[in-house]
Amino acid sequence: MKSYWNEEENYISLESLKEDIETEVCIIGAGLSGLSTAYYLSKNGVKVTILEKDKILSHTSSHTTAKVTSQHGLIYKYLIDSKGEEFAKAYYDANEEAIRNIKEIIEKENIACDFKSQKAYIYTEDADEVQKIKDEVEACKRINIDCEFVTNVDLPINIQGAIEFKNQGMFNPKKYGIELCRVILSNKGQIYEESKVIDIKKENENFLVSTDRHIVTAKYLVIASHYPILNTPGYYFLKMYQSTSYAVLMDTKTEKLFEGIYINTKDPFYSFRTVETGDKKMLLVVGSDHKTGSDTNLSDSYEKLEKQAKRMYQNAETKYSWHTEDCITLDKIPYIGAFSKFMKNAYVLTGYNKWGITSSNIGAKIISDMILDIPNEYEEIFKATRVEPIKNIKEVENMIKQTGESLIIDKFKLPEEKLADIKCGEGKIIEIEGKKIGVYRDADNNTHKVIPVCSHLGCELKWNNLAKTWDCPCHGSRFKYTGESIETPSIEGLEVIE
Repeated sequence: MKSYWNEEENYISLESLKEDIETEVCIIGAGLSGLSTAYYLSKNGVKVTILEKDKILSHTSSHTTAKVTSQHGLIYKYLIDSKGEEFAKAYYDANEEAIRNIKEIIEKENIACDFKSQKAYIYTEDADEVQKIKDEVEACKRINIDCEFVTNVDLPINIQGAIEFKNQGMFNPKKYGIELCRVILSNKGQIYEESKVIDIKKENENFLVSTDRHIVTAKYLVIASHYPILNTPGYYFLKMYQSTSYAVLMDTKTEKLFEGIYINTKDPFYSFRTVETGDKKMLLVVGSDHKTGSDTNLSDSYEKLEKQAKRMYQNAETKYSWHTEDCITLDKIPYIGAFSKFMKNAYVLTGYNKWGITSSNIGAKIISDMILDIPNEYEEIFKATRVEPIKNIKEVENMIKQTGESLIIDKFKLPEEKLADIKCGEGKIIEIEGKKIGVYRDADNNTHKVIPVCSHLGCELKWNNLAKTWDCPCHGSRFKYTGESIETPSIEGLEVIE
């Protein structure tokens, strides 16, 4: 399962951190959020250092749909109803500015990243959903968004209605990010791969950011690690959860594909766009979403996407398949800005709610402006330290319930299994001498045993039978079957039983 975007080779030779260094700004994470922030800061002469635990752009940024859009589902009526017209308009304006910023960077830096302007659509095939779309159109028009209700689109299915946004776009995120790296390095910024941050301390006015061998001393800290790796004082684990979705890139065996980028109105959500690969276009389908760590059979997640594609293109054949995680906030607004009122000069970008391309640019601009002491009109909209009555109370209840049920201190209600009962390719939690043990048997009949307790906050893990990973239902940490941490907020791996 390899993302198509990762086919783009990393032409930049980057080393790991080899010594203790000092810098003005230390950024944790070399996805589009961290790179975009470093881009703006380095262009302004700020000394920037990025620490990446793996390879640049190797996680969410290279597993995205890469839609460059301000159309984030049916969000504007929700924002008007919950926060008012002024707030909703500012949210839209910020995302439209991000689209312009990305286009400007592409043009200014001469970046070949397959950017293409497109119309964006939220559609429905269900007559009962049409009024929701019409209500969204009306809400958008109230805040002067250029949109319209349409009943025909280029997608080869029969729809009941859709909302159309003009002047949106799509691109190759890996090509874009690699060129951001080049610019940062040319501006004397530093980027270190395979340099996992394991500790952060504050000493006087500086941050001491530790990898397994060396320390970066910095005046400013930017946490762009997808899910914040610090629990306190920000407490972001109480304010969001993670959602996993799946993607297939398919050869449709046809010469002509549709124009536009698409997503439907209700769960199960399916997102469609095209990808140009050399001399042909292929179809990218994304969906099969679920809360990370859900206790459910995931084995048919890709098949569901293929079924949607074959409704339109009967002979479509899957060439790439992959999955990704996204941080979901409880009020549907990203957390961008000061990490905590109690930690001066620390900043965070997270909670993009599956719309990370424009959100990463918004976040980078806000945080770079804060560090440069430049006023930013959108700072209050995305304020990360905000505390207010939660509007999405249904999700809060679900999150608290999931967390409570998953804590290792609770009794685990599964019958005892014998080690020999586990088949090749299968993972289970079993009891041996009264202790809970996560066991996976690989294709060579070797067993891999771990203590199935998340190293983040002690939640009991669930086995993911598709990705062959141990997933946390509380906050979305994920671990290889061999115990290594592969997704934040966890830093440490699992305890392995030899």
